Amino acid sequence: MLTGGPLDVLTGDYLAELTMLILGRDRLKNPDLGYAKTFLRQLEEGLGLAHERGVRLVTNAGGLNPAGLADAVRALAAKVGVPVSVAHVEGDDLTARENGALTANAYLGGAGITACLRAGADVVVTGRVTDAALVSGPAAWWFDWAPEDHDRLAGAVVAGHVLECGTQATGGNYSFFTAHDVRRPGFPLAEISSDGSAVITKHPGTGGVVSAGTVTAQLLYETQGVRYLGPDVTARLDTVRLGDDGADRVRISGVRGEQPPPTLKVGVTRIGGWRNEVVFVLTGLDIEAKADLVRSQLAETLEDVADVAWTLARTDHADADTEETASALLRLVVRDPSPDRVGRALTSAAVELALGSYPGFHVTTPPGPAQPYGVFASTFAPATEVPHTAVLPDGTHLPIPAPPPEPAAFPAGSLEPGALSAPPPEPAAFSAPPAFEARGSGGGAPEGVGGAAPAGSGAEPRETVRAPLGALAGARSGDKGGDANVGVWTESAPAWHWLRDTLTVDRFQALLPETRGLAVQRHELPNLRALNFTVTGILGDGVASGHRFDPQAKALGEWLRARHLDIPVDLLPPAQDPAPAPQPAQGPAPVPAPEGTGP
Repeated sequence: MLTGGPLDVLTGDYLAELTMLILGRDRLKNPDLGYAKTFLRQLEEGLGLAHERGVRLVTNAGGLNPAGLADAVRALAAKVGVPVSVAHVEGDDLTARENGALTANAYLGGAGITACLRAGADVVVTGRVTDAALVSGPAAWWFDWAPEDHDRLAGAVVAGHVLECGTQATGGNYSFFTAHDVRRPGFPLAEISSDGSAVITKHPGTGGVVSAGTVTAQLLYETQGVRYLGPDVTARLDTVRLGDDGADRVRISGVRGEQPPPTLKVGVTRIGGWRNEVVFVLTGLDIEAKADLVRSQLAETLEDVADVAWTLARTDHADADTEETASALLRLVVRDPSPDRVGRALTSAAVELALGSYPGFHVTTPPGPAQPYGVFASTFAPATEVPHTAVLPDGTHLPIPAPPPEPAAFPAGSLEPGALSAPPPEPAAFSAPPAFEARGSGGGAPEGVGGAAPAGSGAEPRETVRAPLGALAGARSGDKGGDANVGVWTESAPAWHWLRDTLTVDRFQALLPETRGLAVQRHELPNLRALNFTVTGILGDGVASGHRFDPQAKALGEWLRARHLDIPVDLLPPAQDPAPAPQPAQGPAPVPAPEGTGP
C-alpha cells in the first residue's frame, strides 16, 4: 500500500471478537501484553517509508493495551531512527465493570482518532473502536467535520465498512470469483470527498477487481437491518447508491446519516469451560451402522459430560477410486466446566476402541488434552459513562464527549426502504457460472417454487428451470457473536424483483434447514438490489465456543447459493462452456484397469 501509489492515511484493522479473547489470554500471562504483536513486525519495515511519504498510520492493534503498544511504537521508532509522533485512544476497557469477564470493551467511534490527528500525531493507536472508525476518524480530521455532520460521517462510515476486511472488497471471498483473476487481489482504498461520498478503488497494477458486485458484497457483510448503528452516526444503508466511476472504481454516494444511539455496544468475553474433539474416519460400506456402533460404545463414557455433539459428514462416494473419497467423517465435540471430564482420558478412551470397533477404524489426530474455550456476548453502556479519551503526542489526556442528544433526522418508520433515491443504474452483467442441468434435484425449495405465476393472478406462467440460487444471486455471510447474517443480491432489476418476492423468511429457512426454529429477520435494500437476513443464535455463544462445522458462518451464504429452486429461464445468463481445466504435468501414462473390473 505504501509503495503502490499515493496515500494520505493507512489504516490497519487487527481486532475481531475472537481476537479479543486471544488478547485477553495473553494479558493473563503478561499484563504488559494485550496488543497485536504482529503490528510491530510489520511497522519495522514500513515506518520509515510512511514517514518519508507523509502517510499517517491509524490502527486498532492496541487491542487491550493501546498505551503499551504506543510505547512500543515509540521504542521502535527510536531504534530505526524515524522521528514520528505517536498518540493513542483509550477508555474502551470496561472489564472491571463486568463481573467474571476476561475482557469487556466498548466500541468507540472515530472522534478520539480525529483529536489525535488534529494534534499532529503521525501514528495513532487505538483499542476497541468500530472497524469503520479507522476511516471515519481520519476523514473528519481531514475535512474538519463536526459531530453534527451526520450525512458526511455516514458516508465515511460506509466507506470504512467497505475497507475494513481488506481484499474482501477487491474480489476475495466473492461469489462470482470465476469471472475475475483473484489469485493475488490488491488492497482497497477509498478516495473520500468533503461531502462524504467516496470512490472505492485500488492501486494501479494490483490484482483482483473493484466492481459494484464486490462493493455490494462487503456492504452486506455482518450488518443487521437498514440502520447501521455506530457511536458517531447511524448510517442508513437503504440510502447507499453505487455508480460506475471507471475501471476498478465504484462511487458510493447518497448516504444519509442520523443521530447515533445514546448507548455503546460492549463486547464481553469469558472463559466458558473446556472442550475437546475426536474425528473418526468411516470408510466404505455401512457408514451409518459404523457411526451407530461408535456412538453406542462411547455412550457410557460420555454420560457425565455436560455437552456432547455428534455430527456425521457424508463425504463418501460410492465406488470411489481413492480411499479418501470413499470415507465419511464422524465428529465428536465435548464441552464441560471441568477439564478432567473432557481431557485426555476421554479422547484416549475413544482411540482405545481401535481394535474392537468398526472395520477400518482410525481417527484424524492422536488423543489430546482439553482446551479452554471462550464465550462472547454483547451488552450496552450509556455513551456518557464510557471515558473515551485521546492521549495526545505530548501526553495530554483529552476527554472526548459523547455526541449531544437530539431528535433523529429520520425517525424509525418514517421512510420506506429506498425512498430517498432512484434505483441505481444497471450494472454490467457478470460472467455466467458453469452450466447447470434443467432437471430436478434432491433438495432445495419444493418443486414449482419461485417461477410460475400464482394461480388466479392473471399473469402468464414463466418457463422455469431447476437451478441453484447462485446461478442468479451472489451472497456474503458472517458472524456477530452468536448470530449470523446472510446478504443476498442480484445484478439486474428483474432478478431483484424476483428475489424480493421469492426469498421470504419461510423459503430461506426451507433452503437452510439448520435455521429452522431460530428467529430470522429479513431486511430489504432496494438500492443495492439486496436482501439481508439475520439468523439469531445459530452460532451459540460465538466462534470460540461453537462446535458448528462453520463456526463463523462464513460459508452460510455459499450453502444458500448452492440450494436449488425453480428460477425463470429469462432471468438466467446464457450457459457457457466451462473454462478448460489446467493440464496435469507430463508423467507416466495411467495403467488401465483390467477388463471387467469397471463399468
